[in-house]
Amino acid sequence: MVSGSAGSSRSGPGRASARGGAGPGPGPGSPRVSAAAAVLAAALPRRWWAPSGASLERAARGFLLASAALALCCALYLYVFRHFGRGRAVAGFLGDGGLGAEPCDVFDGAWVPDAGHHPLYNSTQCPFAERGFDCLANGRNDTGYLRWRWRPRRCDVPRFAARAALERLRGKRVVFVGDSMSRTQWESFICMLMAGVDDPKTVYEVNGNEITKIIRHLAVRFASHGLTVEFFRSVFLVQQRPAPRHAPKRVKSTLRLDRIDNASRKWANADVLIFNTGHWWTATKLFDTAGRSLKLGTSIDAAFRMALETWASWVQKRVDSTRTHVFFRTYEPSHWGDTSQKVCEVTEQPLSEAKGNDKSELGAILADVMSKMSFPVTVLNVTLMGAFRSDAHVGTWSYPPTILDCSHWCLPGVPDAWNELVFSYLLTNVLAKDGRVNVVTAH
Repeated sequence: MVSGSAGSSRSGPGRASARGGAGPGPGPGSPRVSAAAAVLAAALPRRWWAPSGASLERAARGFLLASAALALCCALYLYVFRHFGRGRAVAGFLGDGGLGAEPCDVFDGAWVPDAGHHPLYNSTQCPFAERGFDCLANGRNDTGYLRWRWRPRRCDVPRFAARAALERLRGKRVVFVGDSMSRTQWESFICMLMAGVDDPKTVYEVNGNEITKIIRHLAVRFASHGLTVEFFRSVFLVQQRPAPRHAPKRVKSTLRLDRIDNASRKWANADVLIFNTGHWWTATKLFDTAGRSLKLGTSIDAAFRMALETWASWVQKRVDSTRTHVFFRTYEPSHWGDTSQKVCEVTEQPLSEAKGNDKSELGAILADVMSKMSFPVTVLNVTLMGAFRSDAHVGTWSYPPTILDCSHWCLPGVPDAWNELVFSYLLTNVLAKDGRVNVVTAH
């Protein structure tokens, strides 16, 4: 697999169409089945049957019993599917009832106005918020997009409290790994915690680096709490290597789909790991090598699956489940107005219906890979959450302002909601014991 231009990580246009078709074996329309049925019908004598009253009564009773059995089976199936069948594809979050409460799908919900508590911070006052995501500083005048929170339908998520979160994370190491969307979530995570720090000078980037997309590793230290929050840029999660000697100029590097990123040795000993990948898995970014030729946009789904399987194998072999809790965040929808990504119309309110390019084919592959893992991974299934928020993209309020962006999110904004769910999970489901993170998994 060969990667193309190393430009912006915006998502590519379009969605794969669903694959249909019948399974193997002859179906009802098969000539072989029709011919057999015709021979059988011809061999049997025709008989007309007029049911008696007793027969009708027995038939009615049988129908009622069959209906009751079917309803019971459906109810049992739905119960099992809700609590067990979905596995790790949807994280089990606990509501206000505590550790004995019913698991709740926090990703099934809606955005509601919350001017009293949101936004959770001011990007301009947070030194770790990248200028390119600070839409207010870049000229956006309306502030309505800042005043929404995600509310699950069947449970309550505790309101974020920065001081409580800092105490729970005291002495821990939190690592984000992924693309620019992961960096946005990392910046949001830090800015949310900054609200609970008494002296901002005790929070610093360990190498004195400026927060920018060109640096592959960034680490912010909360000295007063012994907490480190890091970001590793790894857009594919697997190894990238230099382009072949005679490759076309547009080919910048190759991917080793069977080998995890070389930086992975620095990820493994974290207390919390939060991964993502997806926005670079497009035909505009990737090529597939076939013999000596380079083919544009071939088997991207297959390559994505191979990379995820490599990542899953690494997690199961290298990560200590008694210490580290692993999250994987799903794809975030974009809201471009055309396939060329030249039209970006940011709305003033969230959409009433979920829209946008959600790349559902990647979500299906992710769910399948996760279902085969023995290591407990909590999936942050945020795709639906973002599909409503066409109002919260960077749009024309980027930096520099010549960049149009309907993929990334303003800060404060949607990534804060992802982190509120992460904090809620850590504070509700994870207990601090013997200095380690012990997970209560809800399936």
